[in-house]
Amino acid sequence: MKIIVGISGGIAAYKVPQLVRLLKKRGHEVQCVVTAHALEFVTKVTLETVSERRLYCDLFDDGNERTTEHISLKDWGDVLLLAPATANIIGKMANGIGDDALSTLLLSFGGKPMFVCPAMNTQMAENVAVAENLRVLEERGVRVMDYEVGELACGAVGKGRMAEPEKIVEWLEEKLEEGKSMRGKRVLITAGPTYEKIDAVRFIGNYSSGKMGFALAEEFAERGAEVTLVAGPCNQTTKSRGVRRIDVESAQEMYDAATEAFERADVAILSAAVADFRPDHQEEQKIKKQGDGGMTLKLVQNPDILATLGKRKREGQLLVGFALETNNEMTYATEKLKKKGLDMIVMNSLRDEGAGFGTDTNKVTIIDKAGNVESGELKSKREVAGDIADAVERQMENK
Repeated sequence: MKIIVGISGGIAAYKVPQLVRLLKKRGHEVQCVVTAHALEFVTKVTLETVSERRLYCDLFDDGNERTTEHISLKDWGDVLLLAPATANIIGKMANGIGDDALSTLLLSFGGKPMFVCPAMNTQMAENVAVAENLRVLEERGVRVMDYEVGELACGAVGKGRMAEPEKIVEWLEEKLEEGKSMRGKRVLITAGPTYEKIDAVRFIGNYSSGKMGFALAEEFAERGAEVTLVAGPCNQTTKSRGVRRIDVESAQEMYDAATEAFERADVAILSAAVADFRPDHQEEQKIKKQGDGGMTLKLVQNPDILATLGKRKREGQLLVGFALETNNEMTYATEKLKKKGLDMIVMNSLRDEGAGFGTDTNKVTIIDKAGNVESGELKSKREVAGDIADAVERQMENK
């Protein structure tokens, strides 16, 4: 998840580098945005180092990537966390004032989740105007964390402290989980190729990179699902904590892992490029070349994971397959949908430029068992994953 951390000018800003580090450890991308006064308490170098991104601190800085940085950051970020939130920035936020980098970004961030961690002296926290501003923000859907009680910068003891970074991260992630569309659902996803051994050094494989399957795993995890990702040999990684990865090599290993995980799954999406055949015998040692003659391999059929799961599918389970075709795409994909007992199939063609193995983009057509067809445009695989997830959720509503 992409999180924007807004930092205003309070002493609690010294806690933000640790907050950013914790968010990064949880797999989130973090962009820091500050007021000028915030830099009196924490340095630009520190924030850029821990976030690994350039700090946004001035509307009119010549070094900004765009002249409308507050708009581009709104488009980039998934969530905005304001910590610490002083009485001043809370007042600006509640009353629609935008006169610097942070307050202008807050004005543009409507429609996306926003979280506020207030921090100020007790007397300010108890001011009627501050309390009213916080009430207004909550009415507008902004999540506000409670003040902590303890020793304040002035030496007094009372409410007004900002919570410790560990507690903020827990609170943020707990709130983000609430209302997620796939919360409580278990999703099985297969991804990548399989390798079928010939001997100790050679194998039969394919060009699948696993990018589509990994994008699906990230998408469903962000929607709150508990994801089991069965991955063939590939170099992809996941950042979401909601993904449990099982690495396999051969089609038989993927079959074993997928059939076991399917028992607990609400949804299974089989995007892996599984080898249909394997050598009937695997040599323990490297096969040596024998003169100028050729070599004959006898192949046997691998178990059909999709067909097996289609037969085992219980009431309420949703099974989604993929069809990568080179000709007669709609005909073959529709036949596969019916033959394997699928609820939905995602079809793409190697004839479409920018789609298929190894690319960062894909162009798919989604077909369900009722005959509905949804044709998509060329998009990033992460965007395609979002389209597939939307289609899955619609199917689940009709189950």
